[in-house]
Amino acid sequence: MTALDHHHLDSHNCRDSYQVGAAPLLLVGALASALMFMYAEKAQSATFEPTGRLLVQPRAGLSDKDMDRAMKIASARRLGRINNHNLQLVEMAGVASTDAVIKKLRASKLFKMVEEDARVVVAATSVSDPYYASSWHLPTINAPLAWDFNNGSGTVIAILDTGVDSTHPDLAPNMVPGWNVYDNNADTADVYGHGTAVAGTAAAAANDGIGSAGIAWGAKIMPIRISDTNGYAYFSTVAQGIYWAADHGARVVNVSFNGVAGSATVQAAADYLRAKGGVVVVAAGNSGTAEAMAPSASLLAVSATDRGAVKAGFTSTGAYVDLAAPGVGIFTTTRGGGYGSASGTSFASPLVAGAAALAISANPALTAAQVDAVVLTTARDLGAVGYDTTFGSGLLNAGAIVAAALSQKMSVPIDAQAPSVAISAPLGGTVSGLVPVNVTASDNVGVASVDLYVNGTKIATDNATPFSFSWDSGKFANGAVSVVAYAYDAAGNSKASAPVTLTVSNIAADTVAPVVLLSTQTFGYGIIFNASATDNVTVSSMSLTIDGKAVANVTGSSLVYAVKFRTLSAGGHTLTVSAADTAGNKSSKSISITR
Repeated sequence: MTALDHHHLDSHNCRDSYQVGAAPLLLVGALASALMFMYAEKAQSATFEPTGRLLVQPRAGLSDKDMDRAMKIASARRLGRINNHNLQLVEMAGVASTDAVIKKLRASKLFKMVEEDARVVVAATSVSDPYYASSWHLPTINAPLAWDFNNGSGTVIAILDTGVDSTHPDLAPNMVPGWNVYDNNADTADVYGHGTAVAGTAAAAANDGIGSAGIAWGAKIMPIRISDTNGYAYFSTVAQGIYWAADHGARVVNVSFNGVAGSATVQAAADYLRAKGGVVVVAAGNSGTAEAMAPSASLLAVSATDRGAVKAGFTSTGAYVDLAAPGVGIFTTTRGGGYGSASGTSFASPLVAGAAALAISANPALTAAQVDAVVLTTARDLGAVGYDTTFGSGLLNAGAIVAAALSQKMSVPIDAQAPSVAISAPLGGTVSGLVPVNVTASDNVGVASVDLYVNGTKIATDNATPFSFSWDSGKFANGAVSVVAYAYDAAGNSKASAPVTLTVSNIAADTVAPVVLLSTQTFGYGIIFNASATDNVTVSSMSLTIDGKAVANVTGSSLVYAVKFRTLSAGGHTLTVSAADTAGNKSSKSISITR
């Protein structure tokens, strides 16, 4: 994808701002030459900057032709698919408002999801101690205990961010090739500084005599740049980054940007990665307030705690939060080869991503759901007993995560259980045209795909929830049809739904043109034309032309017209009677006369 056009928002003019500034150099032991830095960002809510673009996910089976027709009706047009997946970018084609276009597209019932492609900002906040050089957060989450058994080797963590400084001495040993989805090229250099700090939190190298260590210091870092040079990304670039990571071997993806937990587009991309056994971890955000975003089974959203395992003042909270991790004064790598401390849910999130990599490294057979389970069930409870909307399931516990992953290593069961599946709509009745079909499916591990069949003919395959289809009933003869859905899991188990009987009732397309009947009668000064037409449905109009020039137009199936000789020039003339039906089919009959 090429760089997306958008308007720059000046920091003095906008709540969402991100600034990087160099703090004074400080000589502290072995870090005498290290550059300490500060990230500064105002409190941010999960509100987004509008772009005028939409992201849509058509129902499986909807043709490009039918989609373009729906786009035209809604005053929009397609820009193209995202990474060749069933997500498409759409722009306004007229003067209609974004809300109006979204309303029309949703009302068409041809799409699984329609949302605006919003601009999002990195989830970093101010630091309380810019000279702090001790990784206090690692023992707090029992990382050393995890390292007794595993360091993340063999796993790849995709850092979807502003790029990564791959030359940093604490990152270079762990780098693997990535991609710049914002500019659609291989240049993944850090254009803002945020991505390098996030990458070091997750997987800075260890035992190399410099800096500190990431939580998964044996894992590989896949840099995927999703932002512009000002640190802004979009739902569309986040989704593209997830798809690219999934298709290139990453099983863990970290997205340290505000608000992405609320995007259906991002969740659909995460579902794609989950089908490959991977997980997506996102920052909860830094609004300092409760957000209204709904929980997602596709994403692990992380809030932040301080050194006392207390809620960080800047962290967002809400029902979408899955767990908490340290996010204040996190010692990490900086662009240009330095080190410093940073705060924000941007740095709590990669700790969870690194812990997920430790679990997968310890037990590669774990499914995405099992990775979620070992991360969440081992968390140290904070706040109210059990789950709460501030800390989720509790504080990240890396040591317990690795122990839980290892305990399942020899006891991962063979999946012999087929999914359950049912057609939820329509459940009967008469249908015509494009028919939306909804399917519910669940599994003990996970549903990989659902196929829809009509009278034994496969209509389409859907690989992501909610499973929904667009079926063109016009391709079937009128009468009763049987609709069946088949659900499959990753182990190859499958099950068919109970059949649903529907009655197709489409009006056959009228392709028969009217038949024109023409007679003439000569009188003393001219000719009278008596014309009529018949049709298999209805004749809508008739017309008469003389030498190609219209002289009469009538509605209905008959036309009478008198031509006076004196109105014609000397010589030959062609008179043509035409008839049209309501479907637009036309026919004509011509005669020649000479004055």
